[in-house]
Amino acid sequence: MILVTGGTGFIGGAVVRALVARRERVRTLDNDWRGSRASLSDIAEKIEIVNGDIRDPLVVFEASRGVKSVIHLAAVNGTENFYNRPDLVLEVGVKGIVNVIDAARASGVENLFVMSTSEVYQTAPIVPTDESAPMVVPDPLNPRYSYGSSKIISEMLALHASKIARTCVVRPHNVYGPRMGFEHVIPQFVGRMLPLMKSSGTIRFPIQGTGTETRSFCHIDDFVRGFLVVFDRGENRNIYHVGSEEETSVCTLAEKIARYFGREIEIQTTPLTQGSTPRRCPNIGKIKKLGFKPQISLDEGLQSTIAWYEKNQPPATRSEEHVMAQT
Repeated sequence: MILVTGGTGFIGGAVVRALVARRERVRTLDNDWRGSRASLSDIAEKIEIVNGDIRDPLVVFEASRGVKSVIHLAAVNGTENFYNRPDLVLEVGVKGIVNVIDAARASGVENLFVMSTSEVYQTAPIVPTDESAPMVVPDPLNPRYSYGSSKIISEMLALHASKIARTCVVRPHNVYGPRMGFEHVIPQFVGRMLPLMKSSGTIRFPIQGTGTETRSFCHIDDFVRGFLVVFDRGENRNIYHVGSEEETSVCTLAEKIARYFGREIEIQTTPLTQGSTPRRCPNIGKIKKLGFKPQISLDEGLQSTIAWYEKNQPPATRSEEHVMAQT
């Protein structure tokens, strides 16, 4: 039996589906705060679904009974949440990992996979960045670092306090795709583009920063493939990047989204929010040695992602600051 915490979320749900496709026995634990069990309705009869809060130790203990492997994804993600709800981000992150470790040890869990983030580096000293780069919290007063801080704590506890036979940390890098939520740069750019389509000619498109800031986006299908490589072959007390080495500027991303709609845009730059990272791209050499290679280009992955958000339009009530925020 495999327990997936945060199993009804964007990444969690994709991992659950992949495990079910491999005929694994899967149990999910989620309170559906950001995800929805309805998203797994077509495979509901093939999995056990537990509705509960990762902050409740009794709930986590019960969900861990009879489990051989735990995949811990439960967290409050989304740049907008980091700024607006840093207390909740930290509470869910820290209480969640403590409860997972305590329950896993009590239940005799053999494998623990902890989902971390590229946010632990903040501004990495070397790009592309490998797993040895130092984890940094530049300013504890900036709520932007609440998520990265919670993941640094989670990694340290998992690697040094879990005492579980095999513990692996996975650091996703800007995973995207349909159903990823609305608090990320791709759906937010789509959400800004849609109402601007009513105007004619070149569209003036405001973004945060100069537009030269970069990210390396990893499609959800590629991420799941990479995670399964770690699940199958990852070594105890090791950290693995899962992402793409295709680095893209924010300006280029906006232009790609505009081209999907057949429009040209004029980028309007604004000051970068304090705490934003100017460049992020992973070195994935370590997981490549285990057999992983990304297969989906950003151009290909954007097609289905934008189409989904065009149909399921993001809420219009976003502040300018966060609508233009970068992940």
